[in-house]
This record gives sequence, structure tokens and C-alpha cells, in this order.
Amino acid sequence: TDKVIEGMTEWQNRPLDPVYPVVFIDAINVKIRDGQVANRPIYVAMAVTVDGHRDVLGIWAGDGGEGAKHWLHVLTELKNRGVADVLMLVCDGLKGLPEAVETVWPRTIVQTCVVHLLRNSFRYAARQDWAKIAAALKPVYTAATEDAATERFLEFAEAWGRKYPAIVKLWENAWAEFVPFLAFDVEIRKVICSTNAIESVNARIRKAVRARGHFPNEQAALKCVYMALMSLDPTGTGRRRWTMRWKAPLNAFQIAFEGRLTPANH
Repeated sequence: TDKVIEGMTEWQNRPLDPVYPVVFIDAINVKIRDGQVANRPIYVAMAVTVDGHRDVLGIWAGDGGEGAKHWLHVLTELKNRGVADVLMLVCDGLKGLPEAVETVWPRTIVQTCVVHLLRNSFRYAARQDWAKIAAALKPVYTAATEDAATERFLEFAEAWGRKYPAIVKLWENAWAEFVPFLAFDVEIRKVICSTNAIESVNARIRKAVRARGHFPNEQAALKCVYMALMSLDPTGTGRRRWTMRWKAPLNAFQIAFEGRLTPANH
């Protein structure tokens, strides 16, 4: 894999587009050998471009204790590579990320992944209650407005708060990053309510790293991730075209954000 270092370095420093409608940031846990074998996160930032493509912007290894300083470094790197504006950034409660976004792209809206929020809720509940909790939370994240979502959440807290106070606390802590998508129509909500758009990429990465047959060090793991990304597209650009269903939401983003998707504005 040493042969790919030059290509990986060039890819990690390539110029990026001036504006993206959505950037997804998610982590996969990889067993990395650093003296001893331990799970370490590798963060993947993937964007939807103004042309309706998906583009993996970069990969970074972490130690699991990342905070605002780490994310400020990552986002500043993306900005220095040409990203002047991001309309919405979708993630899963990464500590310190909203503060870093506010510093680098003040107009960017940070949205927590609703699907991850639901999955995390189930961790605090008995399996036999999962279906009931899912049904009770659905009116919260499908509410027409933020006020309606607040009412539905209070109803959920009254019904389940005594049995599962940790779930109520989880949603309360995530509320500020949960509610932004409620201000948009259904087309945009479907795009930004989860990081599922990045899951197929992560699945390919997991397969590539596990196929090594032994635990890699950090550099070897990043090289494997890079090769997995390149295998998604034989042209070597790391891009694949979205299905046509993404075209309508892109138009909706253009309207909702008053022309910020036009590169000339940046």
C-alpha cells in the first residue's frame, strides 16, 4: 500500500468546490494497532455538490476524544481548500463540532442525525419497548413545526420519562441541533434528517479494512480507507452520481437559501 501514498496525499489536498448544499460527517470505528489494538474512529466528510454528485472531501483519524480544537483544524483545512460556504452540516452529536462550524462558516446550519438519535434512544430502553418508543417519538420528528415538535416531545416525556429518563435527557441535550430541519419542507427534510447517505461509503470502508487480515497502524488504515474510496469510482475521482431524485431537493435548497448555491456568490 506504500504505492498509494502519493496519490492519497494529492487527493487529500485537492481543491474543493466553493459551496456545498450539504456536508455529512460520520465516523467508523476501526481496530488500529498503536502499541496495542484498540478501536479508533476514522471520520469521513462527504458532500452533495451543486451538480447532484456526492464527493468525499476528506478522511481523518481520531482517538475518540476529539473536541472543538480538532474540528476547527478539520474545517479550516476544508475552507483553505476552497470551501467558502456550506448550507447545512449533518452529523451525529460530535462534541465541539457545532462551535467549530460557527467559527469557520457562521451561516451554516448544524443538524443532528435523527436516525442516530433514535438508535441512541434504544440503547436506554428494553428491547420489548423499542417499537412503542419509536412510535411515540415519530410525531416529534415528523411534526410540521418546531412548536408542534415541542408539544409532542412533552407528551413523550410525560408518558416515558419516569421509566426512561435517560432518553428524555438525550433528546433535551440534542434539541438545539435536532430542530433546524423542521423549518424546511419535506424534500429537504428527507436529505438532511440522517447521515444514511454516507452509510454505503462506510460499508465499503469497513469491508476494505477488515479484509487486511491483521490490525493496521493508523497510516495503513487511512491508506486502506483511501483505496476503498477510489474503488467506488474507477475514474479515480472518488465521486459517484446520485440518482435523479436528488435533483428536486437541490432546487429546493436553492430556493430555501436564497441563491447561496450559486458559486458566483462566493
